[in-house]
Amino acid sequence: MRPPEEAQAHNGVRPGWFGRVDRLLISEMHRWGIPLLRIALGVVFIWFGALKIVGASPVAELIRSTYSFLPDPPFLAILGIWEVVVGIGLIFRLALRFTLALLWLQMAGTFAATLFQPSLFFRTGNPLLLTTEGEFVMKNLVLIASGIVIGGYEVKPRAQLDNGKSRQ
Repeated sequence: MRPPEEAQAHNGVRPGWFGRVDRLLISEMHRWGIPLLRIALGVVFIWFGALKIVGASPVAELIRSTYSFLPDPPFLAILGIWEVVVGIGLIFRLALRFTLALLWLQMAGTFAATLFQPSLFFRTGNPLLLTTEGEFVMKNLVLIASGIVIGGYEVKPRAQLDNGKSRQ
């Protein structure tokens, strides 16, 4: 038979100071995790958008070659403004439903690029062999998942909105 302390540790309850620190850290991660994710994602969108607006984006040529059928300077500027709007909405929790819809539409656009110019994103046509640009686009899966987490925790269901709760 195990001593009580060892049995507690085995059942997931950590005794003593380690247990208190563990609970405190987990509590703080729970408290701050989603807001920090939302703010960090917002900062990334503002940063990347601002680079497009001022003409200093390292992906401008990739966007030009992928979306060559769209007018170049206006499209990059509009995309940059779009990203800044998403970032501001995320950071300040403004119209999160709309903000997240803009985020997911923008992400859909990045994945659509793989259909327009697959040779830019996949080596030898194999979707498992990514180019540098392909890796750049595929990392957007993390941004999409972040948006889903933020939406799941910070956007109120419509039923609550109809009952007079604050709008998101």
